[in-house]
Amino acid sequence: MSREDKGIPRGELRELALLFTKLGFIAFGGPAAHIAMMRDEVVVRRGWLDEQRFLDLVGATNLIPGPNSTELAIHIGRLRAGWRGLVVAGGCFILPAALIVLALAVLYARYGSTPAGESLMYGISPVIIAIVLHALWGLGRTAVKDILTGAVGAAALALYLFSGVGEIPLLFCGGLLVLAAREARRRRGLAAVAPLAALAAQLPATGGVGSLFLSFLKIGSVLFGSGYVLLAFLRSEFVGEGLLSERQLIDAVAIGQFTPGPVFTTATFIGYLLEGVPGAVAATAGIFLPAFVLVALTGPFIPRLRSSPVLSSLLDGVNVVSLALMAGVSWQLGRAAIVDGATALLAALALVLLVRFRVNSAWLVLGGGTVGLALQLL
Repeated sequence: MSREDKGIPRGELRELALLFTKLGFIAFGGPAAHIAMMRDEVVVRRGWLDEQRFLDLVGATNLIPGPNSTELAIHIGRLRAGWRGLVVAGGCFILPAALIVLALAVLYARYGSTPAGESLMYGISPVIIAIVLHALWGLGRTAVKDILTGAVGAAALALYLFSGVGEIPLLFCGGLLVLAAREARRRRGLAAVAPLAALAAQLPATGGVGSLFLSFLKIGSVLFGSGYVLLAFLRSEFVGEGLLSERQLIDAVAIGQFTPGPVFTTATFIGYLLEGVPGAVAATAGIFLPAFVLVALTGPFIPRLRSSPVLSSLLDGVNVVSLALMAGVSWQLGRAAIVDGATALLAALALVLLVRFRVNSAWLVLGGGTVGLALQLL
């Protein structure tokens, strides 16, 4: 076997592995923060993608089910190094978080309680808000192309914050509105993606590793929206069947929120509680497998979205609504993260370091956590 396979240097796979393993360990704060960190690494620092291409990938992840930030990592890997890059980037982003959650699940099962992390998150949370705000500013200058897209983004933000409209209706309505406004004649838009539809039928969660895999495969195939939507699916699938208690479900979601990487690693925690290590592996594989399949199927068509005037308008609308949703989430998270003068100062300092000195977001996250621990000890 030569040093290169189909023109893809092994060094590029190594770069992907190192980058997404690092992000898997330090990407706290949920999908919005993960996207911000990926933008900083692959657009600003490495120049692998320009802002428009990156935005198109973000928009594309919102059109398919699954964890958006994980799908974005998989898209970046596919563009950088083909199908091997797809597997490496996605796997390296998921694996650190899954291992951390598995370790916490073992402790939880043994000692009956989740580990406390308030002091650490006290310092990390405001830094995450600063990272997201910095990304929003950079992406917004590309996404808001004209008065129309600006108005659609503003309307989506208002509806999301004040009317309780869901993410999926906002994304598709925003895309269709920009498309309709730009096109003189009615044309056919994109249909909502409905992959693996057969799995949407209720599969009984009757126990066993195989059943656990199928249950999480179904959830990963049909779950649109933020990671918080996962709670409703899990309650129906496992609490309703008497496999988990309400308290265990809440603790599982808390672990998914506290740890870095994808929130969907909540599945790892639940899998371990139900079936030990084999269950953790089965649940993790089940919930993330659809993301790899969907990105592999839809990724080659993304350039056609941008080259077609009709589909480009649709994607412009989806992009600007995606930014509006990120802004809405940032506002909601910010109210919980910036709770006093110290956290406000941390957020402001992190933003200055990002804008003025372009400090790597990984160092900011580590620094924020260190400051949080120090302040709580005083």
